[in-house]
Amino acid sequence: MKKTLYVSDLDGTLLSPEPAITEHTADIINSLISKGMYFTYATARSVYSAVPITASLNINVPCMFMNGVSIYDIESKSYIKNEFILSDASEEVLRSFERHGIRCFMYRIDDGDLTCYYSKITSKVMRSFAEVRKNHYKKPFIQVERLADFANDDTVYFTTTGPHDELYPIKCEIEKISGIDHAFYLDVYNGEWYLEIFSEKASKANGIRFLRERFGFDEVVAFGDNLNDLSMFEAADVRIAVGNAKEELKSAADIVIGTNADNGVAEWLASAYR
Repeated sequence: MKKTLYVSDLDGTLLSPEPAITEHTADIINSLISKGMYFTYATARSVYSAVPITASLNINVPCMFMNGVSIYDIESKSYIKNEFILSDASEEVLRSFERHGIRCFMYRIDDGDLTCYYSKITSKVMRSFAEVRKNHYKKPFIQVERLADFANDDTVYFTTTGPHDELYPIKCEIEKISGIDHAFYLDVYNGEWYLEIFSEKASKANGIRFLRERFGFDEVVAFGDNLNDLSMFEAADVRIAVGNAKEELKSAADIVIGTNADNGVAEWLASAYR
């Protein structure tokens, strides 16, 4: 019998449009996990937003955060793998942001915890993000005068949001920086573009490969909706797009199922898991 891992993206895929894990989705997935199904998720979110929003799920395999930057064990509340950005590359990234007058969030792993550093808030989305984090996670969210002074070999991630035309020039510049990779895509909720920068070793694909080898999975079934899920599809054996997915992802999928508004992932699992 194959040992299969089911791994889902969150926003636009497993989460409803609100976004939330619906009671119906939680009931189905938890029931299947209790019967032996291995289930986890891969998301662009960090631990601070992903874990609370999925608290109703009895996840039994480590999760992938920040597009595969970190592999995190929810049960032990610890990181089991991180992909770091060398300080020289981080400094180049920050110089690109500075040249274009765009601010960003910079993440480091400090003493086993994820810490977010920022210098100034420049968009409505970033301001909302900052207020939520300040109210709930005071220690891991720190304002500093200059991000470059805090960029070291513990840095794992940069992210910002804004209009396509403002962020696209930075995307083009960081593509030329050795040792890093990026994701650039339209957010499914607010119409803003996201630019995320991380180690070239970090991806949902590499996260899947790590979990496959670490836990001996024979097969991986992946669910997604957006362009940053194409990497995950590369490493999966069965690729499933939700009905609301981008056309590029549907074209790369083996199966297209119901939308996230209709609990598509859970409904498919209920009918397909044996």
